[in-house]
Amino acid sequence: MDDGLVAELTAVRHGQSVANVAFVAARAAGRIDAGVTGRDADVELTALGVAQAAALGRALAADPPIVRPPEVVVCSPYLRARRTYAIAAEAAAAAGLALPAPTFDDRLVDRLMGRFELMTRAAIDARFPAEAERRRTVGQWDYRPPGGENFADIALRLGSLLADLNREHADRRVLVVAHDAVVVMLRQLIEDLSNDELGRIAAEGGIRNAGITRFSRDGDRLVLAEFNTDTHLVEVRAD
Repeated sequence: MDDGLVAELTAVRHGQSVANVAFVAARAAGRIDAGVTGRDADVELTALGVAQAAALGRALAADPPIVRPPEVVVCSPYLRARRTYAIAAEAAAAAGLALPAPTFDDRLVDRLMGRFELMTRAAIDARFPAEAERRRTVGQWDYRPPGGENFADIALRLGSLLADLNREHADRRVLVVAHDAVVVMLRQLIEDLSNDELGRIAAEGGIRNAGITRFSRDGDRLVLAEFNTDTHLVEVRAD
């Protein structure tokens, strides 16, 4: 096989986080604040998120495995992603599969929101109406919050990451554990999707916690093999 392309790239979103729950609860209750403080990088998993991560590890160690076990693992340095893989690796080891030690790459972080880190959309709209209007004017994909990123910025850093993965790990199976924005933008980069197509993905429910998206090598390109697989989570419950 030619060098310069991974054999398989599997992307997994972290398990359910405290912020995931808090933002949904705030929206449902009509509150503008989610009540999550501190840094986005330090947001923890919920009990359900821990259970989802363990289920992922067991699924990788199953016979047959949900996907072929990775030879290389790269994680977002954010706590919720690091914990997801650590718990998955521990569960896989208990089932007889030793997964690779991860490396961490800042290019896999969640979308940087700058001044609006851990703020709900409602809070931004209420406290920064000029920014809310600017977002509506430029559109959700092009809008860059003060000190933060738009989706083109994410694509730029992920394009660099993909180039490195293909060069350094050609013909190997690579797993990345990261965030919903990362999974979405990997699809755009690899499949050359339009923003309208990304919008349809979002409208269909977005990226599931601990869901699996996999691209496999087909000649000289990667193609989508599965998207948002969550069969390993069907019976998962928080302890």
